[in-house]
Amino acid sequence: MTPPTQNTAATAEALPAAVSAFEVLKTRADFLRTARGRKAVMPGLVLQARRRDGSGIRVGFTCSKKVGNAVKRNRAKRRLREAARAAIPTHGHPGWDYVLIGRAGQTIDRPFKDLTCDLISALKQVHR
Repeated sequence: MTPPTQNTAATAEALPAAVSAFEVLKTRADFLRTARGRKAVMPGLVLQARRRDGSGIRVGFTCSKKVGNAVKRNRAKRRLREAARAAIPTHGHPGWDYVLIGRAGQTIDRPFKDLTCDLISALKQVHR
């Protein structure tokens, strides 16, 4: 195993700030409530959004078995989490819940820059 470089240490220090930008949805009830809200379909993902009482941004991630086996679903969710860390702190609205859903054959294969642009476009669409 190679020792970590300074670059990795710098990103590890920056990670907690990015993670604290939003809470993660974990309960089924929160996912079901968000599913009744607004929806935006993009080539790389589906975004569901719902305004709620309270402050802060909450985000959930999910992929169905259509995306693939467990390895592919976890890879898709990791990509969605990174896209959310990049886009939601600047384009998300406080007091909203968001659920990012991976799409079969798209979320994993789509270039990351395009996936992030899809998320930004979806956020703009649900907030119109």
